[in-house]
Amino acid sequence: MLYLQRPGSTDRSFQYGDGLFTTIRVKGGKAMLWDLHLQRLVSGAKALQIHSFDTDELTAQVQQAISAPEQVIKVLISRGQAGRGYSPQGIESPCCYISTAALPDYRNWQQQGICLGVADFKLAQQPALAGLKHNNRLEQVLIKAELAERDVDELVVLDQSDAVIEVSAANLMFCRNGQWYTPALDQAGVKGVMRQHLMANLLVTEGNFGLADLQQADALLICNALMGVVPVKQFAGQTKNIELVRQFVSGVEL
Repeated sequence: MLYLQRPGSTDRSFQYGDGLFTTIRVKGGKAMLWDLHLQRLVSGAKALQIHSFDTDELTAQVQQAISAPEQVIKVLISRGQAGRGYSPQGIESPCCYISTAALPDYRNWQQQGICLGVADFKLAQQPALAGLKHNNRLEQVLIKAELAERDVDELVVLDQSDAVIEVSAANLMFCRNGQWYTPALDQAGVKGVMRQHLMANLLVTEGNFGLADLQQADALLICNALMGVVPVKQFAGQTKNIELVRQFVSGVEL
């Protein structure tokens, strides 16, 4: 696999969004939840029929990229270099792009909670791509543009059947009568690494939910690999219980 600084004009990801990526938090000089990130890259590549790559080499490259105790590392896998045309035939050497950035400061959100609204934009349903963090993220770009015009911290996003999916850049969980739930993401959305980490360590039930379920919820949280867990203090004008979120995740390393 080639390790490059920036995509060339013949790169499939640059041309068609033909690839996938993951975004890793570095904490104390360590790539957090790396095994889950790597697992997601491998399974995502298989789902997109991208040729397999050397996971040991990739792990070594990620470790070499760590240059600060706290930072972000992004790993993007492209199907590879090729000529024009959509067909992936004959492309057997994927390319990997590794970049670093400063870690955003989520402490205020984590301590005080956030306010959620509901996006007008709706996600398309595509079971073949649902759950994958593939490189086609135009839906999220448009949701972020909508968020910039709204007086809330994040937006709950529905799919075209009005099922709750996620927020613009994180997964969503909610509590009702002591039980925690999260959308199943079999039609749309991204199965995030932090979501996977929480579900492996805590009792969370997947299902299909609508806005009424969130309105009736006692507590809500959003989560991703960079922010960890962020409680929701208000959704659509309703106050939610932040302490229930803190109790829920108290025994999990974030």
